[in-house]
Amino acid sequence: MGYVRFAALGDSVTHGVGDAVPAGWRGWARLLADALGSRHDVSFCNLAVSGAVVSDVRTKQLPEALAHRPDVASLIVGVNDTMRSTWDRERIRRELLETAAALHGTGALLLTVRFHDHGRVFGLPGVLRRPLHARIAFLNEVYAEIHAAYGGVQVDLGERPEVLERAFWSVDRLHPSERGHRSLARCFGERLNELGWLHDLPGDACEGGAVPTWRSDLHWMVTEGVPWCGRRARDLGPWAARMAVVEARGRAPLGRQRVPIVSGA
Repeated sequence: MGYVRFAALGDSVTHGVGDAVPAGWRGWARLLADALGSRHDVSFCNLAVSGAVVSDVRTKQLPEALAHRPDVASLIVGVNDTMRSTWDRERIRRELLETAAALHGTGALLLTVRFHDHGRVFGLPGVLRRPLHARIAFLNEVYAEIHAAYGGVQVDLGERPEVLERAFWSVDRLHPSERGHRSLARCFGERLNELGWLHDLPGDACEGGAVPTWRSDLHWMVTEGVPWCGRRARDLGPWAARMAVVEARGRAPLGRQRVPIVSGA
């Protein structure tokens, strides 16, 4: 038995969206914290916020995480940045590196990921999928740089075959389902065990989470899905169309330009 402080930083995935329980959202970080609690006294602080981008984590979540003095800290953010016209490679890299350095500087073991091909999961056509994938690839380069500099545990979602299974995802295909959250928690748990942070692994069997129904799917589509698609279409529609034309004409590189903010986004 030991005392473990765990701080989770990031966006809606770490917040737990997709894994609904009566009290709200649970998610992979909570599942992992509970598993660590099987052998350790755990102080868990989930600072992740739905919709967060890299700058939010750097300016708002990091100070609270440092105050928690974590032994383990997860840093998983950036996908929301790829879906916005404010995409800025240099700033995103700088802020991710600063955040990772600050967490590592307190002695925290870092938990990070390399992202999968979201466009493939979404089922996007190639001309739209490839520009998005270019941005995801850049994020993965930054997370590889972080892992090379500070070590810790890194899960490569692109190498996990279950990520391409429909059951891994909730209705929006952006957030993991309960099964997906459990899979991610087990991936981190297995690696922590290998490093000597011995604990019982999160269970595979789904339990406690809300069971999806066609009514819940329809409710999400009306209340969340359609408004979200509308916001992203206004913001990224012109950029995606321009990238498709550029690719069709054989010009490159894709995903390298900083796109100006679209009026009314």
